[in-house]
Amino acid sequence: MSLPRLAPLVVASVLLAPLVIAPAKAQTPPPAKMQSSDYQEAVALFRQGQTEGALERVDAWLKARPRDARGRFLRGMILTQQKKTAEAIRTYIDLTQDFPELPEPYNNLAVIYAGQGDYDKARVLLDSAVRAMPGFAAAHENLGDIYARLAAVSFDKAVKLDAANKTAPAKLKAVNELLAGGKR
Repeated sequence: MSLPRLAPLVVASVLLAPLVIAPAKAQTPPPAKMQSSDYQEAVALFRQGQTEGALERVDAWLKARPRDARGRFLRGMILTQQKKTAEAIRTYIDLTQDFPELPEPYNNLAVIYAGQGDYDKARVLLDSAVRAMPGFAAAHENLGDIYARLAAVSFDKAVKLDAANKTAPAKLKAVNELLAGGKR
């Protein structure tokens, strides 16, 4: 039996709810007009699917404030959308190191690894996201998806290793049906 294709996991978005971040050191804020325009334009362009323009705007934003977590997170989302996976991974890893209290970078990094079939790495990252914010629903949902996928892999292996096994095929079918029902 073949495993179902990985359904997209929930990707946390800093655009939906602003992050509360305690910066490591205070930065002098730029003028109000500059402060909001580049970031807000990047968000608007990203929402419109104009990732090249969004990346230019967020890079301009980050040039003046390289430690800004919102801008860096948005940059990671843009890079992910552009399928620049290695750059997105680096961006999210750097965010988890600089801001270990934020669950979103762990979550989005886990989504990338899950998409590559590395469910163990995704599970570890989602555990970190849940530790960072126990009430982060997206990480809990994604963690459930990862456990279901790990179960499917194990049941599939059991079926292949022991053709006489009567319970593993039924469990594999049930998990596959669960995963198929969760497609968005």
